Amino acid sequence: MSSILIKAATVVNEGKQTVSDVFIKDGYIEKIGSSLNVAASKEINAEGKILIPGCIDDQVHFREPGLTHKAEIFTESRAAVAGGITSFMEMPNTVPNTITQELLEEKYTIASKRSLANYSFFMGATNDNIEEVLKTDPRSVCGIKVFMGSSTGNMLVDNGTVLEKIFSSAPILIATHCEDEQTIRNNFAAFQEKFGENITPEMHPLIRNAEACYKSSSLAVELAKKHGARLHILHISTEKELSLFENTTPLAEKKITAEACIHHLWFSDKDYAEKGNWIKWNPAVKAESDRDAILKAVLDGRIDVIATDHAPHTIEEKQKSYLQAPSGGPLVQHSLLAMLEFYKQGKISLEAIVEKMAHNPAICFNISKRGYIREGYWADLVLADLSSKTDVNRESDLSKCGWSPFDGYTFNSAITHTFISGNLVYEHGRFNELGSGKRLSFER
Repeated sequence: MSSILIKAATVVNEGKQTVSDVFIKDGYIEKIGSSLNVAASKEINAEGKILIPGCIDDQVHFREPGLTHKAEIFTESRAAVAGGITSFMEMPNTVPNTITQELLEEKYTIASKRSLANYSFFMGATNDNIEEVLKTDPRSVCGIKVFMGSSTGNMLVDNGTVLEKIFSSAPILIATHCEDEQTIRNNFAAFQEKFGENITPEMHPLIRNAEACYKSSSLAVELAKKHGARLHILHISTEKELSLFENTTPLAEKKITAEACIHHLWFSDKDYAEKGNWIKWNPAVKAESDRDAILKAVLDGRIDVIATDHAPHTIEEKQKSYLQAPSGGPLVQHSLLAMLEFYKQGKISLEAIVEKMAHNPAICFNISKRGYIREGYWADLVLADLSSKTDVNRESDLSKCGWSPFDGYTFNSAITHTFISGNLVYEHGRFNELGSGKRLSFER
């Protein structure tokens, strides 16, 4: 493997900024320092750019196997790499659902041949597969996914006995989608009775409302506290849910953690008039007050991780009426750029972005030797130019679905280089597509 010397970068890492050189050899960061005098196969002048540890996205849906008309591990990992995401954790509601150890390993096999980014896959829980769930290896699998709201697919876990068993026996982190199914069904029935087929996207956050989210999230927290389980609640979308989390315990010692997603930080219910189904997600994008409270919780430590819930659907699917259009959208290519835009707007520091998108996912999931710029760690790195711009449009969108909720927006930063496990996989729009991604391992 070739060596790479990155010169004079502004390294943003572990709460500080320093101008340093970084020497990469055999996949790892071998040396960090000033004016390093080492021979390298390739040298990159990074003066004026920031160098950060690669983002670790703990929630994506890459649709393979079974839904590859929407996305594939190759196409979506390619978009992720262009956006500065070097590792991802993918969800089990593919087709077939990832609910046996055999099906789980089949996804790892696909990724080993096709993924440009590092990867892990969640084991899916259902009402009927507890024995398979309990076989999950904590050292080689990121976690167990429990849909406490059905969202999409047929993976709703609503059997109280099964939930008790999962929370009392799971060998690793439990990641939950929390929306109370009965509340949503009751709300939907009321709206359907009043509006019939004329329900619109603006009604989505009223159907999948704060009550549905809080009722489910509070149940998950109650179960976790009762059994001492390691719980990670995904895509917090309401101000009310934030009361469930604390910021006084060091992250490495927290048993209950939370994630915020880019769309809940960026959009609000006022955007449905323009964006419609393009911002239809589960849980729903809600009020401006919810959005602002989520960002505040990111900053004060009640929310630990920023991710995407990248969930592409085709343009044709999203153009259908509200009742037929699926929930979800592509975000991996633009998530880091969106957070850098918040930095430009004075809403968050670069150090906090790195903490929430790289350091903290590594801590939450006990990922081995990734998430930091440290000697001896894998060289998962991103160079970004804060003085450049990135236009988002359908010609530049890299996800297989061919669109982005940010279409028409110009970000005031650009991702210029992405290194995966020591390989320069992305450089100024060009890819090395030899498949540098590696399976994540976990120190548990």
